[in-house]
Amino acid sequence: MITMKNFRWIACTALAASFMTGCTPTHTIRGNMLEDYQVEEVVAGKDTRSDVLRKLGSPTTKATFDDSIWYYLGQETEKRGILDPKVVDERVVVVFFDEEGVVQEIKDVDNDRVELPYVRRKTPTTGNDVTVMQQLLGNLGKFNKEEAPE
Repeated sequence: MITMKNFRWIACTALAASFMTGCTPTHTIRGNMLEDYQVEEVVAGKDTRSDVLRKLGSPTTKATFDDSIWYYLGQETEKRGILDPKVVDERVVVVFFDEEGVVQEIKDVDNDRVELPYVRRKTPTTGNDVTVMQQLLGNLGKFNKEEAPE
């Protein structure tokens, strides 16, 4: 039988557990996060496009005007509660191919990330600033009784 003392203890424990799990960060990986051993498997001058596809998978994107450059983009973010996600790890690998489709070069791009602040302001609008109470009570007495046609 559950007594009042046991019920309070159970309620406090459940409340503490919900607070602890509510602040647990959420990790998300987007793109193709390559490991070092995968990049080392690709040999410049020997491997072809099909070898790269087999070893690294499909590229995240290809260069816009040059189909012989493949990009592998990966990013891991961490989000805590309602806060904005923060980038924990990021990797950009570029693979260059020659005209025959053989790897010329594979390299990591050193990207110096610049954190841009989010701007959380609203666009000003014209009109009246009315409160909720003014909206609720504003139309009282403004309704006219419909007059009967003569």
